[in-house]
Amino acid sequence: MATNGTKTDGQVTELNEVATNKDMPGPLEVAPDRQMNELPERETWGGRFDFLLSCVGYAIGLGNVWRFPYLCGKNGGGAFLIPYFLTLVFAGMPLFLLETALGQYTSIGGLGVWKLAPVFKGVGLAAAVLSFWLNIYYIVIISWAIYYLYNSFTTELPWSSCNNAWNTEKCYTNHSILDTTNLTSSVLEFWERNMHEMTDGLEKPGQIRVPLAITLAIAWVLVYFCIWKGVSWTGKVVYFSATYPYFMLLILFIRGVTLPGAKEGILFYITPQFEKLKESEVWLDAATQIFFSYGLGLGSLIALGSYNPFKNNVYRDSIIVCCINSCTSMFAGFVIFSIVGFMSHVTKRPIADVAASGPGLAFLAYPQAVTELPVSPLWAILFFSMLLMLGIDSQFCTVEGFITALVDEFPRALRGRREIFIAVVCLVSYLIGLSNITQGGIYVFKLFDYYSASGMCLLFLVFFECISISWFYGVNKFYDNIEEMIGYRPCIWWKMCWVVFTPLIVGGVFLFSAIQMVPLKMGEYVFPAWGQGVGWLMALSSMILIPGYMVYMYLGLKGTYKERLRIMLRPPAVVRRPQENGPEQQAETNVAELSSPVNPASPTGPAPANPASPANPTPVTAASPVTPANPAPLPANPAAAAAPAAAVSPVNPATSPTANITITTTTTKASPANPIATTVSPTGPPPNPAGPTEPAKPTSPTSNLTNAEANV
Repeated sequence: MATNGTKTDGQVTELNEVATNKDMPGPLEVAPDRQMNELPERETWGGRFDFLLSCVGYAIGLGNVWRFPYLCGKNGGGAFLIPYFLTLVFAGMPLFLLETALGQYTSIGGLGVWKLAPVFKGVGLAAAVLSFWLNIYYIVIISWAIYYLYNSFTTELPWSSCNNAWNTEKCYTNHSILDTTNLTSSVLEFWERNMHEMTDGLEKPGQIRVPLAITLAIAWVLVYFCIWKGVSWTGKVVYFSATYPYFMLLILFIRGVTLPGAKEGILFYITPQFEKLKESEVWLDAATQIFFSYGLGLGSLIALGSYNPFKNNVYRDSIIVCCINSCTSMFAGFVIFSIVGFMSHVTKRPIADVAASGPGLAFLAYPQAVTELPVSPLWAILFFSMLLMLGIDSQFCTVEGFITALVDEFPRALRGRREIFIAVVCLVSYLIGLSNITQGGIYVFKLFDYYSASGMCLLFLVFFECISISWFYGVNKFYDNIEEMIGYRPCIWWKMCWVVFTPLIVGGVFLFSAIQMVPLKMGEYVFPAWGQGVGWLMALSSMILIPGYMVYMYLGLKGTYKERLRIMLRPPAVVRRPQENGPEQQAETNVAELSSPVNPASPTGPAPANPASPANPTPVTAASPVTPANPAPLPANPAAAAAPAAAVSPVNPATSPTANITITTTTTKASPANPIATTVSPTGPPPNPAGPTEPAKPTSPTSNLTNAEANV
């Protein structure tokens, strides 16, 4: 909490002594503590397109290739695009812009940004937990891709024959066989018996698969060296990692459309079946695909936006990324269904039966397809290298969001040790991730995927993220913030979405997901009750932090319950863009306790109504430093140049920058109830007088409140 000239919560700004050797009044200076200068400066993107490509690489991931095409074919082909684009316009794009704009305006990671709405800091904590869980299991898919990629560097693909040590007597390679009831394809046996050596269930974890432990370690090493030097280095990495998948998709598309049966597969993909729109599942699939494929709610977009220059046109960039994301998903559908049509032609089975989703498409359907192509190892190398690049940039951007949130929250402890901290996070995540690569690790992976970082917990978080800014911080104030950055106000559409449409859609999808949630199954295997209990613990580990932090904040305040609720729900009066060294140097306007013992709230000691008026000399405190974000006016009188009367801020703008002001300083003796304070008494005209032609400015929301209420 802020008091006169004392250190505040995390702030180390102090008041220098003003007496000279001759005990004469000297210049009044407000300087940051030396320790603040020792903090490394916060980085920004090095190139013009670094942010744009980072967002593209983050948002465009495995789901665009292996989930969207399947959902489109399953839910009515071209008709599925109707609910998909409606959800995109009403919820996906508004949330994407909300997160990137929040990060750019505050220049802080996913935890510090909630100074805008302190009672919702639990949203930032929940996002950090979600991203931690996601980082552990998402990279396991990358390790699988590396394993398949390694096994593709051969003259004959190992899953194309039944002459291997892991094959059984039931193995077959002739995919045109119609009745395969008692048979197992060579592709499936490679997946189950070679890579995983699968056990019968979650209760039989088995041993760690050493080859997968090696590929998982390789994946984490790649992630580490993608982000270890900060965003200036990451911005160079994404020029390759974000563009390489497009070259591969183009090559695979050209090859796919030349295959027999490709036309039928593409027609199945795009032909609309409008009767499907009557089914609620179609609309639910469209909404969940938008929320999960855009990477919303994890704090990564906030982190990526926080490295932008303040005047960057984040509004334009967000729309561009969203359009690229959805267009990539649709283009990937042509690539996948040209291959699916070819497989339908080879196996003589309906296209709907051949189409698969998720790992089944990437590691079963496509490997089976490439075995039918000439020079099959080449096409396998191209496909799995594409999967590697699609996954790796999504992974390291998510890790970067987690790292940024913690480094910005504790800059003094972590910013100078960023490389070591990243190494520790990668190592801990790797050790936990080993549970996903045992012989029964596929069941653990499924548990992580179903409960920890997707489904209800992510929708729960996104809902509170949206209403915290639009309802509590204030959508009009957020519009002002965006205008301050880009120079104009976006159209009213975004305001309507943030206030009404997006919360309704997210809340509706959350309720439908909760109603339709069923016990987890994998094929015919039903997960045991204790396993599902572990899954719910992972889900609740993030969800409970949002109401939990509200309770924590309520109990930390003093006073009646009405006073506490009023302070918790009141948005900050003034929010200024933080300094380069993170939230510890920000001039907080809204953090304190009720009934401060140093400056008690009482009728005899109210806060001055106008801190810059002659009747109320301005106390120079840690809450109003002279900083680059809050510069002082330069008076014409050189004698007063070193002693500004008041800092320029949104509360007290300088309307007369050339006024001559004579400064008289008075230093009072420090005491526990009255700490050292230096007052400035102007004998000339005040910086912002209220003249007869200009009515006095209304009291700011924090100026006529008690010390507790003014500093929440």
